[in-house]
Amino acid sequence: MMADQPKPTCAVIHPGETYIGKQAFTYFAGVSAENCGAQGICMHLLTIPSGGRAKAHLHENHETAIYVISGEAGMWYGANLAEHLVCKAGDYVYIPAGVPHLPYNPSDSQACTAVLARTDPNEQESVVLLPELDDVH
Repeated sequence: MMADQPKPTCAVIHPGETYIGKQAFTYFAGVSAENCGAQGICMHLLTIPSGGRAKAHLHENHETAIYVISGEAGMWYGANLAEHLVCKAGDYVYIPAGVPHLPYNPSDSQACTAVLARTDPNEQESVVLLPELDDVH
């Protein structure tokens, strides 16, 4: 850290602010470089509406950890999105850096809500869209 930059301090981020990510989901803003000066992590809340689905993407050089609060989600992942998993309330999900993935909500009536944490404090900087995989599933 340079001498003229302020030292990070503790912060409370109140709920309410949202943003639309490159992945086509609406996120509830949480901890990030943009709103509290985080240097190595971001954390936010995501609710995937029933039938909702992201654009295929990966996060270059950044790991993701997810805790599912409610509902259920599926995710195609890996080379050509050939692998699949299902997670539900109470489950944790880990996504290594650079792994293509396409999360979705299979329910036609219930939203899925999860807390997401990533080792990228600038949450959207490492998102790489993979449009060639959007129609694989």
